[in-house]
Amino acid sequence: MAAESGDKWILTVTAQTPTNIAVIKYWGKRHEELILPINDSISVTLDPDHLCTTTSVAVSPAFTHDRMWLNGKEVSLSGGRFQNCLRELRSRASDVEDEKKGIKITKKDWEKLHLHVVSFNNFPTAAGLASSAAGLACLVFSLANLMNVKEDHSKLSAIARQGSGSACRSLFGGFAKWIMGKEENGSDSIAVQLADEKHWDDLVIIIAVVSSRQKETSSTSGMRDTVETSMLLQHRAKEVVPKRIKQMEEAIEKRDFPSFARLACADSNQFHAVCLDTLPPIFYMNDTSHKIISCVEKWNRHEGTPQVAYTFDAGPNAVLISHNRKTAALLLQRLLFLFPPQPDTDLDSYVIGDKTILKDAGIHEMKDVEALSPPPELKENAPSRNKGDVSYFICTRPGRGPVVLTDESRSLINSETGLPK
Repeated sequence: MAAESGDKWILTVTAQTPTNIAVIKYWGKRHEELILPINDSISVTLDPDHLCTTTSVAVSPAFTHDRMWLNGKEVSLSGGRFQNCLRELRSRASDVEDEKKGIKITKKDWEKLHLHVVSFNNFPTAAGLASSAAGLACLVFSLANLMNVKEDHSKLSAIARQGSGSACRSLFGGFAKWIMGKEENGSDSIAVQLADEKHWDDLVIIIAVVSSRQKETSSTSGMRDTVETSMLLQHRAKEVVPKRIKQMEEAIEKRDFPSFARLACADSNQFHAVCLDTLPPIFYMNDTSHKIISCVEKWNRHEGTPQVAYTFDAGPNAVLISHNRKTAALLLQRLLFLFPPQPDTDLDSYVIGDKTILKDAGIHEMKDVEALSPPPELKENAPSRNKGDVSYFICTRPGRGPVVLTDESRSLINSETGLPK
C-alpha cells in the first residue's frame, strides 16, 4: 500500500444511480437475509436528472472505521444489509493503482482499509419513491468502481439485492427484470435489462408526491407480515405474477401501451389488496391516492382505451405513466385542476423535473392553473378542487442506468479530509 505522501492519501469515486418504479411488483421474500423474492418483478428506471442518488466513496489508510453520511446526517453502517454488501465487494476487490497520486492498493489491502461513504438523494427518502433502491445500487456501483471489482452489472445486481431487493433493478436503465431465481444461495437471483431507455422513449412519467413523510410501516416489516399472514399473496406469487411477467415483457417489447397500462394498474391494485389482506392490515395509500386512481380510471374509460397507467409502491405517491407528451400535458391539466397548489406556493416549486410539460399544457403561471376547467369526463359530476393534498409533482421519463461522475467538483467528499464537503 504505497504512496509518496505516506498515509495521508485519499482515493475517491463518485457515481450517480437512478431510482426505479416496479410495474410488476416485488412483495414477499423466501429468504430474509439474502433478500430472495417469491416472484419475479419488472420495473422502469426513472431519469436520473430528476430522481437519483449521488454517492461518493473514499478509501484512505488514515480512516479508522467505515463511516456513512446520508443527506447530511451520519448513519450507522453496522446494519446487516450494509455489511453484506461491503463483505461481498471486499471479497471481489482487485489491485488498484493511481499512478498520478502514487497509490497502490493490493487485493489483500482492501480487507483492512476503511471506507467513507457520502450519499445524497435528490428526492424524499423512505416515502415510497424507492430511495433505498437507488441508494444501495449507488453504494454497490460506486464501491465496485473504487475497488476495481471486475463483475458485470447482473453480477453486481446480486450484491445490491442483498442491501435492498429493488436495488438490483437500479443497475440498469430503461426496463429491468429481477429474476427470482431458484438456488438456495441466491446466485441466480439477479436483474437483467429488458430494454434500454431509448426503446420506448415516447413515455412520459408524472409523479404526484402526496406525502414526503416517512411511511408508518416499512417495506421490510410490511413484507414479512404479509408473507406470514396473507393467503392472497401465495395465490398472487404462484398463479398471477408468472403470467403477468410474460404479458408485461411482451407489452414492453411491442410498445403496446394499452396492455402495459392494464397490467401495471392491475398489478398495483393487487399489491395494495395483498397489503390489506395482511394481519394487521397495511394502508400505504390514502384518500388522495384513491382520488388520483379515480381520475385516471374515469379518463381511461371515457376515452375507451388507456391514456395513462398508474402504479403505487409502498407509499401514497402516484407514479403516472403517459404514452406520449400530448397525453402527459392533458394529464397534468387534470392533476392541476384536481390538486391545485396552496395560494402561497410557487408554480416553479410545485411542478419540478421536466418543466416543458407545463408549457405543453398551456400553463405558464398560477392564474392559468386557476382558470383550468373540469375535464370532459368529470363535467357532469365536477369534483371539488383539493388544494394542498399534493405536495408537488415531478415530471420525468424513462432514464439511463448508473454512471461514474468524472468531474471531481461533483464529489461529495472533501479530498483533503475525507469528510463530507
